[in-house]
Amino acid sequence: MPYEPPTHTVERSLRATTGAKVVAGVDEVGRGAWAGPVTVCAAITGLRRPPAGLTDSKLLTVKRRTVLDEILRAWVTAYALGHASPEEIDGMGMTAALRLAAVRALDALPVRPDAVILDGKHDYLGAPWQVRTVIKGDRSCVAVAAASVIAKVQRDKMMAELAVEHADFGFADNAGYPSPVHKAALEERGPTPHHRLSWAYLDALPQWRHLKKVRNWADGSVPEIEGQLGFDF
Repeated sequence: MPYEPPTHTVERSLRATTGAKVVAGVDEVGRGAWAGPVTVCAAITGLRRPPAGLTDSKLLTVKRRTVLDEILRAWVTAYALGHASPEEIDGMGMTAALRLAAVRALDALPVRPDAVILDGKHDYLGAPWQVRTVIKGDRSCVAVAAASVIAKVQRDKMMAELAVEHADFGFADNAGYPSPVHKAALEERGPTPHHRLSWAYLDALPQWRHLKKVRNWADGSVPEIEGQLGFDF
């Protein structure tokens, strides 16, 4: 199915209204996984015509995404990746972990962006970054789409490496997300050192439930569960 190609419309608007000269697109992958890090890519593309077929990484086949990733890494003006580990996710919650990974990516760029286009409706970056959130920005904005592909391919490679040691969990195929193979391995073997132990899936595993980590919410707020998938899927 053909998709509308992403454009520089949002970036041009940011440049015109804020005076920003360097704009980075930021996207994450791994938010809803049971295992592995959350990974964020920050990409700077300028206003050049993007490679053919660029779109949200989730809309691309593995083969096309892999080929496009190689093209993009050479084509973008700059890119950098940041990760937050399962331990960091468990310790601070997903919103704070996303910010940590995004700041790590942005700080690793060779030049500090004047503005950031962030995929989604929620600004998890905040001050001092000048942020424009764009729902489905990974489909509509060139820099965000590029970040989407690079982040997805990089994290998939990391999870495939973990699959060598934990073959029963199918990480090479499910990238740490829920799947029947992943579910069966958890029931039999319990979580690996790469699993998020504050996640809701442990509630359905009586024999492993004692491993669940519960954060103390001093301000009385409710623990974050957005994007978490339970064991019934």
